[in-house]
Amino acid sequence: IMRLLIILTIWNASTAFLAPSQVEFGHRKNLVELLAATTSSAIGAPVCEYKQVTIPTSQPGPPQQAISVEDLTPVINLYLSESGMKQGTVTVISRHTTTAITINERESRLAKDMARYFLQLAPPDERSSSAEAKDGVKYFHNDIDERPESEEEAERCRENGWDIDDPSKLQAWRDQEPINAHSHLLSMLLGSSESIPVVDGKMVIGQWQSVLLVDLDGPRDRTVGLQFTGFQ
Repeated sequence: IMRLLIILTIWNASTAFLAPSQVEFGHRKNLVELLAATTSSAIGAPVCEYKQVTIPTSQPGPPQQAISVEDLTPVINLYLSESGMKQGTVTVISRHTTTAITINERESRLAKDMARYFLQLAPPDERSSSAEAKDGVKYFHNDIDERPESEEEAERCRENGWDIDDPSKLQAWRDQEPINAHSHLLSMLLGSSESIPVVDGKMVIGQWQSVLLVDLDGPRDRTVGLQFTGFQ
């Protein structure tokens, strides 16, 4: 910034006594080129990169509609270093409707508290395979035999590879659908993305903060998207 101010001060001084018509195009063009070169050398080359990353679950399977927490901080730091970005923002987004992204402390007993608290907020349907399924709890989303309910929803199934116009394929789609409305609701409450400032090549987070993937319908391997936007 100081370099830019010095350049502008010198340029203003050199043109202070000239009429507007006397400030030639070439003079202004030289200023633009000088500013561009100065800015580029000051902040480095632009960075705009996207990575899709698989996050293996750290918990034993099979999937049982359990809640688990994975620390994304090490993998984000790895790709941040590879990108060469020094100043900017990294955006982390979940690629699932039953996972969430949040920033908090990565601590095993806190993860257990999270699971207990979230399941109190949105207890699993009595028809769920979850060990925490609660009698008397039912969600519309879990009425699988009523889905898809509209042509729009039917078309979405087709777009995702299910030929639901064939009765046998429709039943196959219904059979594989989990009873997991509570997982969707919790994902909406927690949020699906976080944007973290990057300064001098490091994420600006607190000493005890980590970027966390919360699996609300697992444990399963999951994927996240990482976008690095800034300058080297």
